[in-house]
Amino acid sequence: MANVSFGIIGCGMMGQEHLRNIALVPGARVAAIFEPDPGMRQIAQTMVPDAVFAASVAEVVQNPDVTCLLIASPNFMHLGQLQAIAAIRALPILCEKPLFTDPADAPALAALRASYPAPIWVAMEYRYMPPVAHLIREAPKATGGIKMLTIREHRFPFLEKVGDWNRFNRNSGGTLVEKCCHFFDLMRLIAGCNPVRIMASAGQSVNHLDERYGGEVPDIWDNGYVIVDFENGLRAMLELCMFAEGARYQEEISAVGPLGKIECLVPGPGRFWPAHLGEPPVPQVVVSPRNPKGPHVLEVPVDPRILAAGDHNGSTYYQHMGFAEVVRGTAAPEVTLEDGWWAVAMGMAAQQSAATGMAVDMNTVDYAPSR
Repeated sequence: MANVSFGIIGCGMMGQEHLRNIALVPGARVAAIFEPDPGMRQIAQTMVPDAVFAASVAEVVQNPDVTCLLIASPNFMHLGQLQAIAAIRALPILCEKPLFTDPADAPALAALRASYPAPIWVAMEYRYMPPVAHLIREAPKATGGIKMLTIREHRFPFLEKVGDWNRFNRNSGGTLVEKCCHFFDLMRLIAGCNPVRIMASAGQSVNHLDERYGGEVPDIWDNGYVIVDFENGLRAMLELCMFAEGARYQEEISAVGPLGKIECLVPGPGRFWPAHLGEPPVPQVVVSPRNPKGPHVLEVPVDPRILAAGDHNGSTYYQHMGFAEVVRGTAAPEVTLEDGWWAVAMGMAAQQSAATGMAVDMNTVDYAPSR
């Protein structure tokens, strides 16, 4: 089995989840890490003591033991680091979402897409949650062709990050980019085509209003609705609430068509489930045919060892298993640069719509991939 030897750029909260999951992948190891924050670097050193800790991105990329790269740095750094890597040594890359945060950076991403010779896989973990993957596989048969798709996430507020970078839109791209590009990726994957129109209403109602950073009040939104029309006529809706961590399930996804409905129910991170309530909920998929009526409930448990390695219902592990085959040259990226770009463009259009009160025609924006 060919060796998959990672160079890691960024070992904060998400980077550490990647470290735990890489440790579960046969033939994978971490060779080098660049993490400028002393606290995060110390934690990473305890997790992978044999890794070399580098002083720069360039030092990681130039390390001869490194055969692939993972970018898990703050959002606003991703594109610049991709460009820096391209100038040094083209290696397979797993890049955390979002790919970019400023609409003005779309031309730079286009240039990277045209010139980078190695595979880039964009980390859209939600595709790989076992109950979500089951819904995606079974939805065509269960629905007879999806006409309506609804994604609801009721969850906890944004967590604290190094330097509080995620408290401001200028760093994160805005909530509908930072958090919701996952869901826009799911919508586009399930629809099988591109969006044509996006409408949104969103804002900051509860969270972070009493926080101050350098005298500034955070401007990240904590709730919203987004409606997306697709080329094939499918309608999709996102409902986000980030002050609803009391919910039993964090994600609820439903797809409906002429034959019936299929939905999946996904709990949030097990470490946040109150101990006095017993074991955390088990993910479910529910199929509700129109004729004969009667829902069928299927539990979709996740291997406890995989579940314990992160906060994303085991999906990071399954993503890494796929990426390992890309590094070995036996598969192509399942989430392409264009997929990751579309997810960001949809989030930017949603941010734009919510800010202006106007629907956004995706044929008119200059930050979406060229058709």
